[in-house]
Amino acid sequence: MPDTWEALERECQNCRACPLGGGRQHLVFGDGCRTAEILLIGEGPGQREDEQGLPFVGPAGKLLDDMMELIGLDRSKVYIANIVKCRPPRNRDPMNTEQAACLPWLRRQTALLRPKMIVCLGRIAAQVVIKPDFRITKEHGQWTQRAGVWMTAIYHPSALLRDVYKRPETFVDLKAIQAKAREICTHTELVTP
Repeated sequence: MPDTWEALERECQNCRACPLGGGRQHLVFGDGCRTAEILLIGEGPGQREDEQGLPFVGPAGKLLDDMMELIGLDRSKVYIANIVKCRPPRNRDPMNTEQAACLPWLRRQTALLRPKMIVCLGRIAAQVVIKPDFRITKEHGQWTQRAGVWMTAIYHPSALLRDVYKRPETFVDLKAIQAKAREICTHTELVTP
């Protein structure tokens, strides 16, 4: 029987494939439009996300919302998920074993969504989704296509909070995402701010 969003989320709620599941307050399954043409992928939930059960709700989430608004998007037009669904302790990077345990959930979400575009938010997401040796400082904003899906990576919003000097490069990347969305997305209306 094929997945449904509801069944997949219920199944994911019960996951204990790695130790992260035992320490979470809430599963952070994903958020947004379940028919979106654009999928945003981060690395994993932080403290605020773990408290609320939603991705990107802290300061980095506010910046992500602002970034999307710059190119005419919002959460009602995209779907946001993470490589891992549970918060790593002290917001450390998710370990390879944790990523491997959680990746099937993201694959199943992606199969349900069938996006035309994937935007990786940061190095870890890009290394898992695009290629293992992805170098965010050198390869952000570059496009690749696999199985008909266009993929790119931008700096993680948390990195932009720490280093404002990366923001001009990210603005260029965002405008490229906007242009690509206008080119390939058929039912995503980008409102010019």
